[in-house]
Amino acid sequence: MTDPSAAPGFCRDCLAETQADERRCRACHSPRLVRHAEIHSLSIAHIDCDAFYAAVEKRDDPSLADKPLIVGGGTRGVVSTCCYIARIRGVRSAMPMFKAMKLAPDAVVIKPNMAKYSEVGHQVRELMLAVTPLVEPLSIDEAFLDLTGTARLHGRSPAKTLAVLIRDIEEKIGITASVGLAPNKYLAKVASDLEKPRGFSVIGKGEALTFLASKPVSLIWGVGKAMQESLAKDGITSIGQLQKMEKNDLMRRYGSMGARLYHLSRGEDMRSVSTDDSSKSIGAETTLDSDVSDYGELEALLWAMAQKVSRRSKEQGYGGYTVTLKLKTKDFKLRTRATTLEDPTQLAHRMFDAAKPLLRKEATGTEFRLIGIALSHLEEMSDGDEATLDPRLEANSKAEKAIDLIREKFGKEAVDRGLSLKVKD
Repeated sequence: MTDPSAAPGFCRDCLAETQADERRCRACHSPRLVRHAEIHSLSIAHIDCDAFYAAVEKRDDPSLADKPLIVGGGTRGVVSTCCYIARIRGVRSAMPMFKAMKLAPDAVVIKPNMAKYSEVGHQVRELMLAVTPLVEPLSIDEAFLDLTGTARLHGRSPAKTLAVLIRDIEEKIGITASVGLAPNKYLAKVASDLEKPRGFSVIGKGEALTFLASKPVSLIWGVGKAMQESLAKDGITSIGQLQKMEKNDLMRRYGSMGARLYHLSRGEDMRSVSTDDSSKSIGAETTLDSDVSDYGELEALLWAMAQKVSRRSKEQGYGGYTVTLKLKTKDFKLRTRATTLEDPTQLAHRMFDAAKPLLRKEATGTEFRLIGIALSHLEEMSDGDEATLDPRLEANSKAEKAIDLIREKFGKEAVDRGLSLKVKD
């Protein structure tokens, strides 16, 4: 980041204004100074808790403070997340546990406790809502915030309000978070990853083009492995190359994705921070022509709904931890049952496998007029991200990807798998 010593700024600990060339705050002697030419004019932020699951576990067990900690394992044997001590040794999220343990053989391994993490996530969310009503959650530990117009309410710029919020999260909840401040959501998300943990990074409008030019295309939201391969085949590997291309040319080559590549490569993002509850989950449901009690028929319908949710999650670039089954009886009584996975998914077969036991417990002769499935506790994920977890998952992922490609070319009803052949998707 461009950070000239003469740029305006302040101390993150006491909020005192900084003077030119200062390395420490004059008031409290803290070295945590933040400076930027646009710092007091920007109001869109992305806040992301640092190594969230691991941080919660270390907070609850101080004996883990100086130890490498991995949250994961379980039946699928992968890392959900890990602390920064483990990351220094090369451990990463979604890494198979046997690889992680080779890198950090002395690591403490704890299975995920999603109920606890969800509770802490709600506490963080309440602190966010105390500074602005415009909070858009992305997952249980991260969110976009729009602080436009809050300066008069709080008596300070959005940047200083964010510094206070991050301090409150640390002091009141006992975990740390990083913030990215920018003119839009895309740049704010990029900024929040720059200086983790306990980071406060700013990307201004005036520097966006230069800052992005040298970065790989994978930094663009929605550019997963498949899209990276397509771009690489055309000789495009950096964002700077996209900046030199015309919008119409990109759209001819990559369809609607081309428009996204054009605008995001230039740091342009018109999306507003949305508080719509529908953004917190991705779901699909169907009301039946006649009431159904047969388990086999309901199972086939469930599979069709799982495929719809899978397509939508891939299109939107999100995966989710929680799978919820929705049923409505013939007398209009609603039943919802949920289960939480060890790591997020976009794959239809994983959603289906998670929801089937829930359905089996409910389908004991009751007649239902509606069935649906939803994915929540979302986080950004690209198509193909799950394929590295284990061979069986990789095979299913490739099969779903092949079907997705056929549907994209010939229509949604061009091909289907297994149970859904019995029902119209």
